[in-house]
Amino acid sequence: MFGEIDKKKALLDTKRPFNRIIVDNLKKYFDVELTYNSNAIEGNTLTITETKVILEDGLTIGKGKSLREHLEVINHKEAIDYIEDIVNKNIDISERVIRDLHSIILKSIDNKNAGEYRKVNVLISGSQHKPIEHFLVEEKMKELIDWYKENKDKIHPIELAAQFYFKYVYIHPFIGGNGRTARLLMNLILMRNGYPITVIKNDERDEYMRALEETSVEKNIYGFIKIIAKAVDRSLDTYLHMIG
Repeated sequence: MFGEIDKKKALLDTKRPFNRIIVDNLKKYFDVELTYNSNAIEGNTLTITETKVILEDGLTIGKGKSLREHLEVINHKEAIDYIEDIVNKNIDISERVIRDLHSIILKSIDNKNAGEYRKVNVLISGSQHKPIEHFLVEEKMKELIDWYKENKDKIHPIELAAQFYFKYVYIHPFIGGNGRTARLLMNLILMRNGYPITVIKNDERDEYMRALEETSVEKNIYGFIKIIAKAVDRSLDTYLHMIG
């Protein structure tokens, strides 16, 4: 499954460094694509055009749209900038990075819980999976970071990103914002390994949710890895198209 993807990535690597104009264009494109789709998966009703207007023109969308939805767009773009900065500075994933990223996601939306592990037990609507009890969150997050450090040089980066993503949402460490944070952490892992920003599309939401549920209940992660691989492949195609 990874063979063709790795060939495309190898081809892309031969084209580095990219033209500055192309880099800026791709940055704007993926800021909108990732922000719109990640927010839409979580129920944000702003269209991709409205998301683009907020990010590129700095305008506020009026009638029928909430301040929270507007903030979710602004915060998500800031979170993308944060993980890009982390990659450029060669900083690896840590609990501090995860807390800071989550804090950006919920800034001015839920300041009380932004960057703070949950202190209560939670249920996930429509899922058979019950996240671990709150008093185990800190211990399990430390174990997750240890697992990442142990495996980051042993397994393929796409599988690493998918496994980390699932293990993170299985813990469900925060009251809210876990989905957006997980997709950004997935991207942080992929980008640290030279892959482009990867977008799980909102129109793939049902398939994506079923794969997560199957992984949680049946412990079969193959379908979820396949979804991530397809998204990575799509992003590589976009990059290769842009650089000709």
